Amino acid sequence: MMDTSQASTLNIGEAARASGVSAKMIRHYESIGLIGAARRTDAGYRVYTGQDVRVLQFVHRGRALGFSLDQIRDLLALWQDKGRASADVRALARSHIDELNRKIAEMEAMRRTLESLADSCHGDARSDCPILDDLAAH
Repeated sequence: MMDTSQASTLNIGEAARASGVSAKMIRHYESIGLIGAARRTDAGYRVYTGQDVRVLQFVHRGRALGFSLDQIRDLLALWQDKGRASADVRALARSHIDELNRKIAEMEAMRRTLESLADSCHGDARSDCPILDDLAAH
């Protein structure tokens, strides 16, 4: 990762490389107000500071942990609020854990169903197929 403490400003490509967030996503996050609007040069080019890159890294890590954009917006507000209660951050994280556990349970149920269907399929030259029959029945 680029050492952003040495550079006074970075262009969008440099900020993308330093943060792990693509330039396209940086522009998107800016357009939806997730991150602040970038400062602009006289020529209209976006420029980013080391702090801007840290915010982008925060967003990138939040996305990697599966937080929604709204949850990341809340986390950013908490991160930037030095008077925050850590209980608020923990509550948001616990809520996300509960959501992940629900999704994991749903995916495990899908896997069990698909494994059962695949096990019941003969996998030979016959045309009858329990997998397709199940898909057609639902």
